[in-house]
Amino acid sequence: MKQSNREVAEATGDVGRTMADTTYRRLRNDIVTGRLGAGSKLKLEGLAGIYEVGMSPLREALTRLVGDLLVVSEGQRGFWVAPLSLDELDDISRVRALIETEALNLAIRNGNSSWEAAVRQAFEALTEIESRLPQTTEPLDPEMVEDWERANRAFHAALVSASGSPMLTRLREQLYQQSERYRRVSLNASRRWRNVHDEHAAIFDATMQRNALKAARMTELHMSRTAEEVRRAMQQLAADVASLTERENAGDA
Repeated sequence: MKQSNREVAEATGDVGRTMADTTYRRLRNDIVTGRLGAGSKLKLEGLAGIYEVGMSPLREALTRLVGDLLVVSEGQRGFWVAPLSLDELDDISRVRALIETEALNLAIRNGNSSWEAAVRQAFEALTEIESRLPQTTEPLDPEMVEDWERANRAFHAALVSASGSPMLTRLREQLYQQSERYRRVSLNASRRWRNVHDEHAAIFDATMQRNALKAARMTELHMSRTAEEVRRAMQQLAADVASLTERENAGDA
């Protein structure tokens, strides 16, 4: 059963937040996870019913999502979920690598023992989940995808948490959300899970050794492999859609 805004707010401890803020976070999650498909029209009347919210807070939430680059607006024509493209994937991956490695470099320089402990705890939690990931060509179980995404987000956030730069933190979070949309394409597609744990372990080890150069290189390699995996998944999905369309057209002939 779908939760109401108030139920979501109570469950997450956000009772005091505005309806617009709660709606914004629910919409953002549904866009990032693909529940609201890329390029789909966001009809206000339908969304108001689904999220149990008035038009004013709904428009406020959508406007904020436009600022996050997760929603696009065309004048008076309305709102759409931002489309996905290979060109944008490459751009996001390149810029995110720049931001992530700079934030990691600062964190390694500034981080204390408490930061190290937080990174270690996040890595151990991620390791436990990754040890249960199946080596299969079938799509991952949705619940496992959610568990892994939470742990993956926590690990990468912990790594850079001592950067000391609010602006870098904000830019990194926005880019992480953008990349997550793309990563979900490969996570939800039929694929063989690469040994991503070894990549995370290499980043963790270099970080704990305070080897900023190596940690940055391992991070860049990790992100480039993820981007290539997403690219293959997107190309395969496009080929599948083209093949289905061709068969349907042949059947109508």
